Amino acid sequence: MSIFPRISLKPEVADYLRSVFLNKEVLAAVGDQEAECRFQKLLACLSHPPSHTCIRASTHLAPLEDIRHKLAEELEKQMCSSPAGEVSAQIVPHPRVPDALLLPVDGPRPVKQLSSEVVVGAQCGSAVLRGAHVFVPGILASPKYMKAGDAVSVLSDTEGRCTRGATSFQGNRVFVGNGIAEIDRSAIFCSDEPVKGIGVRMVEPLYQSPSFDGVLPDMAFLQNLPSVVVGHVLGPRPGERILDMCAAPGGKTCHIAALMRDQGEVVALDRIRNKIDRIRQNAQMLHLRSITVYCFDGTRAVSSDPTPGAEGPPFPPESFDRVLLDAPCSGLGQRPSMSCTWSLKEICSYQPLQRKLFQAAVRLLKKGGVLVYSTCTVTLSENEEQVAWALQTFPFLTLQPQEPHIGAEGMPGAGLSPEQLRLLQRFSPELTWDETGTAAPLPRRADGDTIGFFIAKFLKN
Repeated sequence: MSIFPRISLKPEVADYLRSVFLNKEVLAAVGDQEAECRFQKLLACLSHPPSHTCIRASTHLAPLEDIRHKLAEELEKQMCSSPAGEVSAQIVPHPRVPDALLLPVDGPRPVKQLSSEVVVGAQCGSAVLRGAHVFVPGILASPKYMKAGDAVSVLSDTEGRCTRGATSFQGNRVFVGNGIAEIDRSAIFCSDEPVKGIGVRMVEPLYQSPSFDGVLPDMAFLQNLPSVVVGHVLGPRPGERILDMCAAPGGKTCHIAALMRDQGEVVALDRIRNKIDRIRQNAQMLHLRSITVYCFDGTRAVSSDPTPGAEGPPFPPESFDRVLLDAPCSGLGQRPSMSCTWSLKEICSYQPLQRKLFQAAVRLLKKGGVLVYSTCTVTLSENEEQVAWALQTFPFLTLQPQEPHIGAEGMPGAGLSPEQLRLLQRFSPELTWDETGTAAPLPRRADGDTIGFFIAKFLKN
């Protein structure tokens, strides 16, 4: 159900995406009217949150049913203490993803907007739509005399035009719910030190889902369903040596280690130093000891002449049984996202970097090894076109079936055969948008109503 405007894009980016979703191969397959309809649905669904929350259960520490039971107990406590009193405690195991738990999101709900308004940044507004409270750094504007305890409406500045410290804002904004201020305005904007913590506690969000802040941190890990699927598609086995090339913040790294029962080695690379600590923190929180983390550029991670005796990167060729390349991308599949301010040049800048990373990944992979390539974007150039390029550039690579395969097949437009497209997994929320009614079983709704995501699995022959 659409209640928000379609995602706001620069005209050049909107035209580019339209040409992607209405390319000649798609038009030949489904016709002009259906292709246009899918594109319009994509723009609509991107600005709305998925209809579920996905939790990856730490089944390396406890059985799924035990974790589900403990989680239900924690959420029941939330229900008792919640001013709204409407948090659903329904928790459903996914029938094909053995460590995924699904919780329905209730929304949009009939919430009346108040006269007192707090304006937050677009990223903060998106987090609220997925169950978060408003943290102080996300607040851009508030009433002049706002005090802790005041009831306020929270609105998201979709275009990033609100001046921090303003007392009001009349630009493009979207109502995301009501809450109670936890802090005075003066403490937000007049403090010499950066202020942290909750600024507005949401009591009537437009989309109601439980808050998982501090809830079973070692047992329940918030992760989008396609991101959980990636770990299973990679298929890690105990005793293997596996590389996660672009690992931060470490959710997939930890999942790989958990699937290996923490037996073997998972090497995690990321080139941004302050993200490395996050990977280590997640590994420690989930009691995983098989993860080794390095701050290193993945494009330079392979060397034919490595330093003798060195344990870290660069590594010799054919050092890993499996490689996950969850590549840096334009992120156009993320939901909810009400605005993307990037230029077409920025959107198109990722393909060369992805290919450099892919080339290094292929060299680092042992013969007979598995390489999984994934992105959280919807473009052809970063997904199916990369697969076509890889198969042409590395004739010893072959596409492999994926398990589980709960998304759609690949999109036509890159010259791949129907058989090759069926081996790809593209999570395409536009295909089921406005069709995922609450009458359908939650897992079926969840499989279609995801973020936009892409997975390809290769075998090195």
